[in-house]
Amino acid sequence: MKIATILGARPQFIKAAPVSIAMREAGIEEYIIHTGQHYDFEMSQVFFDELGLPAPNVNLGIGSGSHGLQTGRMQEQIERVLISQDPEKVLVYGDTNSTLAGALAAVKLHLPLAHVEAGLRSYNRTMPEEHNRVLTDHCADFLFCPTETAVKNLASEGILAGVFQVGDTMYDAVLMFREIAARRARILAEFGLAAGKFALATIHRPYNTDDPQKLKTILAALSAHDETVIFPVHPRTRAKIENLSDGVIRGNLKLVPPSGYLEMLMLIENARVVITDSGGVQKEAFFLKTPCLTLRPETEWVETLAGGWNRLVDVTNENILFHLAQSGPLEPIQMSPFGEGDAARQIVSYISRS
Repeated sequence: MKIATILGARPQFIKAAPVSIAMREAGIEEYIIHTGQHYDFEMSQVFFDELGLPAPNVNLGIGSGSHGLQTGRMQEQIERVLISQDPEKVLVYGDTNSTLAGALAAVKLHLPLAHVEAGLRSYNRTMPEEHNRVLTDHCADFLFCPTETAVKNLASEGILAGVFQVGDTMYDAVLMFREIAARRARILAEFGLAAGKFALATIHRPYNTDDPQKLKTILAALSAHDETVIFPVHPRTRAKIENLSDGVIRGNLKLVPPSGYLEMLMLIENARVVITDSGGVQKEAFFLKTPCLTLRPETEWVETLAGGWNRLVDVTNENILFHLAQSGPLEPIQMSPFGEGDAARQIVSYISRS
């Protein structure tokens, strides 16, 4: 059996790693198409290196651009590759433009489509990711849901066939790579950090970065906080910050280059608190039992809100500083709503026998 896997962005490399390993163990031929949506070394190749992903069979090198331009170019090039390779199934992950382009290319070629991380909904129609995930779900033949909530979301839209609750492959990855990260990552020593004595920030969504005043507010709050704040800066966010007036980075806020996956695991696990707008980082903080503040009005990962481990925070200076200062005890996480760490094995089992 030959499966075409379509990847393009950092979170997808993480989600795909356990599934790729499970496919190799099952004797499935995987043909990896890298769209080039993330093309910087820090956002792409380092993840292949650290996670043991095979080198892509083809890198389309699409790069950045407007949503329509990027998605259209991806779909055109993916279609050509799929025609030439003729896989039995196509596998896409998450909710990026690479996901949607792969889904559209597959469905128009009548190739069975599998969507890993199906059923997520933020119900915020201003998010490009929300449209990508909804459209992909309605194209898919195999819908691999990470949680019970995701299954219910699909059912409310009339999607019942081909739905499987398998758990979250990012949880698989954390369990698989956590000990390796502890042995290999040296980032705490590199930045002179002590466990539990710093905050970690990751901000990249247009909701926060495309509004200069909102971005200034976030940076001002992080700068005013009274402990070190490590901020690995996404290339897109760095460009936005550079367009702001001088003086927005002060105090204990430290902007650093993007970190690899193993380094990020160590930063998240050892931070006192995480401040983010990333869906993946919300989950990783939850998996690693680190309190998280999400600078968005909603989250597609509602399970992480249980026990106060993740809190939605309005973007004002006062709100951010208030929540950063809170460090009281949280309710213990009794059991994971994200499966048992065997999502990848279940996914491969379903696609190989259908």
